[in-house]
Parts: sequence; structure tokens; C-alpha cells
Amino acid sequence: MADIHLNYEEQEPPKELLINGEPMPRTPFPVSQLVVNKMTFPSKGQKDTIIYNSHLTIFNIPTKAYQYVVNGKSAIEWVMGRYAVTTHKESGIGNDPNDWAREHENPQYILDLLLSVVAVSIKTVDIVAELPKVEWE
Repeated sequence: MADIHLNYEEQEPPKELLINGEPMPRTPFPVSQLVVNKMTFPSKGQKDTIIYNSHLTIFNIPTKAYQYVVNGKSAIEWVMGRYAVTTHKESGIGNDPNDWAREHENPQYILDLLLSVVAVSIKTVDIVAELPKVEWE
């Protein structure tokens, strides 16, 4: 499990995930389709789908992926919340996660990160489920 978590960015997206109803393409998406403002679910309680932006929607996210929780929320929802364009109310300072992706010439970074976290979440839940039960006295 340590290897999965330490190398989270290298985890391949699960094969069952679909983007816009199709398997993951072998070529990167056009830069114009990768800018993210705020990822959302289509409706409350429908977590098998994430609307990444107006161009990309991720389908077939297994329910168990949301069982891996970090600081009180699923790792997937943590990424969705952190990688959103925001403006601090008091200072007016903006935070645009797309800037980092542009500066590092990796416009697909945020999408790849989200897909990697889905993979890590599924693998982690599977590993934990296989651990032997411990009885505490």
C-alpha cells in the first residue's frame, strides 16, 4: 500500500472509468478542454459521475472509491474541492490551480491527478478489505 500512496501520480486510471462515455484516450486532450473551474457531481448523491468541466465528464466511478477518507471526506472529494478556482473574500486574491499546470507545461495534470486518486482510492479500499480482522481486548 505504501508504494501505491508514494507513487500516486503514476497510478493508471481504472479501466472501467469512461470520459465522455468512452474509454480513456491514448492521446492527451486538447489544452482548451482541460481548464477546470469547479468539479461537481451531476446531482446530490450521484457520485458515479464527476463533471470535470463543460467538455469532460468522468463516468463509472465505483462507489467504493469514496470509502477512502482523508480528513473527514473522501480523497476524491478532497481533490475536487482543492482544485477549484477560488477568490479569497477579504483580500480578493485569486487561486487558480490551472496556473500550476500551465507553468509546468502539463495542462492535463489536474485531470490525471483526479484519475490517479480514484485509482489509489479503489486499491486502498481493496487492500484494507483483505486485511485480517484484529480483535482488541
